[in-house]
Amino acid sequence: MEHNIELITTIAAGFGLALIFGFIAERLKTPALVGYLLAGIAIGPATPGFVADIGIASQLSEIGIMLLMFGVGLHFSLNDLLAVKRIALPGAIVQMAVATILGMVLADSWGWSLGAGLVLGLSLSCASTVVLLKALESRGLLETMNGQIAVGWLIVEDLVTVLILVLLPSFATMLGGSNGTESATSSLWLTVGHTLLLVSAFIALMLVVGHRVLPWLLWQVARTGSRELFTLSVVAFAICIAYGAAALFNVSFALGAFFAGMVMRESEFSHRAAEESLPLRDAFAVLFFVSVGMLFDPTILINEPMHVLAVVAIIIVGKSMAAMLLVLLLRYPLNTALTVAASLGQIGEFSFILAGLGLSLGLMSNEGMSLVLAGALISIAFNPIAFAAVVPIRNWILKYSAVARKYENRDDPFAELPMSTERKFLQGQVVIVGYGHVGQRIANALNEKDIPYIIAEQNRELVQDLRKQGKNAVSGDATEPSVLIQAHITDAAMLVVATSDPLNVRQMIDTARTLNPTLEIVLRTRSEDETKLLRKDKIGTVFFGEEELAKSMTHHILDRFNAKSESIHRES
Repeated sequence: MEHNIELITTIAAGFGLALIFGFIAERLKTPALVGYLLAGIAIGPATPGFVADIGIASQLSEIGIMLLMFGVGLHFSLNDLLAVKRIALPGAIVQMAVATILGMVLADSWGWSLGAGLVLGLSLSCASTVVLLKALESRGLLETMNGQIAVGWLIVEDLVTVLILVLLPSFATMLGGSNGTESATSSLWLTVGHTLLLVSAFIALMLVVGHRVLPWLLWQVARTGSRELFTLSVVAFAICIAYGAAALFNVSFALGAFFAGMVMRESEFSHRAAEESLPLRDAFAVLFFVSVGMLFDPTILINEPMHVLAVVAIIIVGKSMAAMLLVLLLRYPLNTALTVAASLGQIGEFSFILAGLGLSLGLMSNEGMSLVLAGALISIAFNPIAFAAVVPIRNWILKYSAVARKYENRDDPFAELPMSTERKFLQGQVVIVGYGHVGQRIANALNEKDIPYIIAEQNRELVQDLRKQGKNAVSGDATEPSVLIQAHITDAAMLVVATSDPLNVRQMIDTARTLNPTLEIVLRTRSEDETKLLRKDKIGTVFFGEEELAKSMTHHILDRFNAKSESIHRES
């Protein structure tokens, strides 16, 4: 019996070649994503040999988009964004505007239409969430201040891009394309109003009803104790809500899945949901990048090399320089500026979605799509080099540029304590490094006992807020001697390292000991091995989270049993 196995053939070819090319890419120290795109090129219509069914691949890629956006929504934290809002919000919007304008100017010089130039510019303006998170995680930067700024910046970019995806079809006719649903004579503002009304209705429904119903449904499924049913429920919620949003509210799959993930985050099982959906999300994400690669025509590298070079220059140089200058203008140090610049010097999944939407609306040509793909391939492959170059470039700039040194050492109102600081906070005080959940609790306890303290925190915006509350805080990395000096560590009684991930903690403690040999040191760790090493070196009093939790629980249990035994003795 003959069977139609185009679906199986496409999946087998996609996964098989993605595995081979992804493995090669990782061995060459480039992101596996580059390998997935190359796999798509290999089975695409532009290259000889086997050609997969691009229609089936596109439908599978839509599932990849849904699950990718669902994952973005699951990890979207409004609190994380608010912590860096003063730099992430204006920085992301201005940087996207600069990149879009550069793309439009470039397209205009090629004789492209306004719509094509706009889609090209927008596609070049948004970085890849997948590439950025992996790069930061592999270098241990995800939980640092620089990492938080980069992630917050990207969250703003993602939200703006999602809004563009919703609005672009409404403006397609005006820009020279076709939205496929509205006639050319339709009122633009009526179309936009209708679209925004439907989007608003969907968002309201998700925030009011979904906010309560989805976590409750997830709880009911979790109560069954079936792991496979839980995994199925997570995937079903993501895909069904995305489809329902598209069918009922004319909202993109991406936005529907994003809000599904965002409301799911409110559930206490959100972390489990993220873990359970991760394998499927990764698998279909691979098919998404493979299907995107199938659209790429390699001949553009030969026919239009200068066009490709110009696009790559906007992504790697234009975007990065704009981001770096914006960070410096907002009075952040050079290291932060270079890290953010390296983080954003690439494009990825959202660029493909935008370019694909532009292609379907008749705004973007196949040449434009190929240019976006070429830019993505080259910029993603170059991204690890950009991150590796951050420290050498910073050192080189500071060595040879007097202007940079002056800029780096400029007066920062939050980098030193006010002259009006009371004497009791400058001698015999506690210096708290990090004002997260642990740091806040320690500070509150010291307040109750009227014990003076000074906070050293990397988040400049948080320091600003603490100053407004009348608390003594200095901004900067405590591994830098200048920050500890400003916290008056030389006269302090105790140093408390309350950061969640004490990276370079030994360097910080060595500096503190040099400045104050009699200083008492208290620090927290998250690793049992790290705890043993620090205690062996007698570096200070070390608290391990799980160990302290076990002690508290044991203390509670023993107290309860002692109380019961005393009660029995009294009765007898």
